[in-house]
Amino acid sequence: MLRPRITPCLLLHEGGLTKTIRFGEGKYVGDPLNAIRIFNEKEADEIIVADIDATPSGSEPNFDLIERMSNECRMPMCYAGGITRVDQIERIISLGVEKVAVGSSYIDNPLLIPEAIKRVGRQSIVGVVNVKKTGLLRKYTAMTHRGHKKIHLDLIDLIQELETQGVGEVLLQSIDNDGMMQGYDHHLIKLVKERIRVPLTVLGGAGNFLHIKSLFDEFGVVGAAAGSLFVYKGKYKAVLINYPSYQEKKGYGLLR
Repeated sequence: MLRPRITPCLLLHEGGLTKTIRFGEGKYVGDPLNAIRIFNEKEADEIIVADIDATPSGSEPNFDLIERMSNECRMPMCYAGGITRVDQIERIISLGVEKVAVGSSYIDNPLLIPEAIKRVGRQSIVGVVNVKKTGLLRKYTAMTHRGHKKIHLDLIDLIQELETQGVGEVLLQSIDNDGMMQGYDHHLIKLVKERIRVPLTVLGGAGNFLHIKSLFDEFGVVGAAAGSLFVYKGKYKAVLINYPSYQEKKGYGLLR
């Protein structure tokens, strides 16, 4: 049975962790292995680790670092960044990673996801959709390469294409809300949730646990991912890895 998940999202940049605002320049927030150890202790539901350098630079995934993170991680882990081939996906799964998230490469190679599913199973493949409002009409537009390249396909058509290709989950991120900590884009989420049948995880905008509660209250079973919320503390954004305890989840009504 599916249940709501609360998922920290860690961004890798030059071997360290960074936190961006609207996909812009990031702020160094620590060491990825140390962060994973802390999330282990706090019993996070799962974790997403995304290498934000790999795709823009055309680099392969850092398999050595992925293996070290996977060996350290005691929760389900999803990796994203630099995926262009099925053999890369197979290798990452063989290192103990539960899910691999695929972004721009499914546009360039429509056979990537179906072939990967044959090798590692549908449950291990996540389709990433990064969305930004563009133009005078502020239309929701899917983007790749850290928000610099448009996907010339309507957002809903893209979502439905991912379902047709067979992804086990969709990760939907609002670029406009990234790092703003003012709440998720509920209009965007509603637009997609009404047209999707696979599990949906959303990312971009969470600044407190009430933002997550409102997400669960409105949309039911959905994954709530966040970056800033779990690496910053207080109004001055001191760097402090954190995650809600069972009692905090219960107090905020986050357990379903």
